[in-house]
Amino acid sequence: MNLVHRKLCSSALWAKAVAAEMPGNVAGFDLGDSVLEIGPGFGATTRALVGLVPKLTAIEIDEASAELLKREFDGRVRIVQGDGAALPFEDGEFSAVVCFTMLHHVPTTGLQDAIFAEAFRVLRPGGVLRAIDSLESLPFRLLHIGDTMNALDPVSIWPRLTGAGFGDIKVDHVPKRSIRFSARKPA
Repeated sequence: MNLVHRKLCSSALWAKAVAAEMPGNVAGFDLGDSVLEIGPGFGATTRALVGLVPKLTAIEIDEASAELLKREFDGRVRIVQGDGAALPFEDGEFSAVVCFTMLHHVPTTGLQDAIFAEAFRVLRPGGVLRAIDSLESLPFRLLHIGDTMNALDPVSIWPRLTGAGFGDIKVDHVPKRSIRFSARKPA
């Protein structure tokens, strides 16, 4: 992340906005008793989720960020330093997997697809994947100068999730703003 992006994502203003939106982001989804968050970054989404689910595990690829999260969430959230495209968890370990505003930081579509495949693998039968991300726009592109930015293509999400094994796929997007999607591992 570039300096401006880091400042924004680690700011109190961002955390406040995320906290306000999180209940609506998961409303209507039975996340079950054990949720995996992929890519918590600076922890704004984790802070917003921890009070909404019984048990939360978060996996963060950046070692320094994972260490900061471990200190902040000591005992309340299991923080694991690792790669969402190669999850170090058992098959069927989680009732839900969530990804919030992180998939655009994954450098290739192939690695994004690996994250979808790994999410499918670690979900229990009937488990849900819930994800939200920003779509490409000029302001979003400018925020990511010098960053990795691989924005999702809303048209390709359905076939990509189907390819990973998911069913009951729902995709909603606001052009040039955001994409929200969910999918379920067949029971």
